[in-house]
Amino acid sequence: MGNVMQRHPSRTLAMQDVFDRLESGILGGPWHFGTHEIRIEETLGEDAYQVKAELPGIDPEKNLAIDVTGDVLTLRAEREERTETKETSEFHYGSFARAVRLPAGARGDKATADYTDGILTVRVPLEGKKDETTKIAVTRGTKKS
Repeated sequence: MGNVMQRHPSRTLAMQDVFDRLESGILGGPWHFGTHEIRIEETLGEDAYQVKAELPGIDPEKNLAIDVTGDVLTLRAEREERTETKETSEFHYGSFARAVRLPAGARGDKATADYTDGILTVRVPLEGKKDETTKIAVTRGTKKS
């Protein structure tokens, strides 16, 4: 999809961000309509990669899925809230998703997750050093006649 929306001088930066996200995300990217992005904080330490995600108001045992496929960690959550009074009934629901690429050496098969006070923390151990360099020897070949 080409850049249909051009920057407009009268739009505020916040409004332009909304238009940019609509064009590149929902309309032209990997997002599914009705799916919202999960806000995260990533930390890369010496021995582990850690992701903290804001997921208030969900039941982690029923409404949270975490998986690693190759070098991609994916978080998916659903929230459903219902309020009823004698006069009214109101409900809110939504699905949330976020995928992040794991750093070199990440061991997704040994990842752990904890959900406390609306914050999900996923810790993925790292094998080896993150800046490890491997030297590769070069051999001299002979010319074929």
